[in-house]
Amino acid sequence: MTEPSSSSYSLSSKKRPRSPNDNDEHSLLRDQICSSLEDNLTFNDTMIALQLMRTQFPKLEKVVVQPFILQSQLYSSVKDRTQVDRDLESFKKDKVLRIFKLSSGQDDHAIMFMDDYLKQVAFAIKRSGGKDQDGSEVFEWFERYVVPSKLDVSINQLELCSLLSRGGDVTDKHITLLMNAGLLTRQLIDPNIYWFAIPRIGPILKGLSQGRKEILSLLNRKKYKEMLLSSLEKTKLRLSPLDTRFLLRDLMGSGHIKTVQTPTGLLARITRD
Repeated sequence: MTEPSSSSYSLSSKKRPRSPNDNDEHSLLRDQICSSLEDNLTFNDTMIALQLMRTQFPKLEKVVVQPFILQSQLYSSVKDRTQVDRDLESFKKDKVLRIFKLSSGQDDHAIMFMDDYLKQVAFAIKRSGGKDQDGSEVFEWFERYVVPSKLDVSINQLELCSLLSRGGDVTDKHITLLMNAGLLTRQLIDPNIYWFAIPRIGPILKGLSQGRKEILSLLNRKKYKEMLLSSLEKTKLRLSPLDTRFLLRDLMGSGHIKTVQTPTGLLARITRD
């Protein structure tokens, strides 16, 4: 999988010149793709952590979703959460990435590089019938006027229609097309608010929920509710198609699992209240 072009961004400037070290950096990331979770558990740099986890995103059959990183996974990988939040806000303002609220949990958020998101949007439009269907001009309006202008996780109907109207007269059918393509979902509490969404993410969210339960159940069945992280990482899950490493980073970042250093290696232990 190729690295996103947005990896050239830094916090000090929007873009830095390429240098010979860039290739070394990318080679290092490729070397870390298959290395163990214990060997690559934490990082000091938010962007490096994002790039590595992007390359480790699970590949699922018949599921076409561009790589994304859960915010909980990032919290487990970069210890300074305040710095993570600052970095994410900066990357978001620079349009390096987007953040999405997920329906799998109250605090679940996904992070996707902007280049990957635009590919996902294009694929969703194509799958929904493309730009030849009646009202399909709204897809171009969405890409041109909404995506670059609204960087939050949600948008209210008035602002959405205002941005879309830069392209033409907006009707309810236009909004329905965006929702049917999976680009927007309506909030349950306030129907005038829409979440920006990652199209076709449903199977992954199902696997996330089932995988979390299976790993926690496995640990809870152990006498001391713990396992060596290296052994747990190799466990083949029955209920989830997601990579165990993907799920472990999430559970550690959300506080359900903590790690304890021992002479034999890192232990993964259920967090007791």
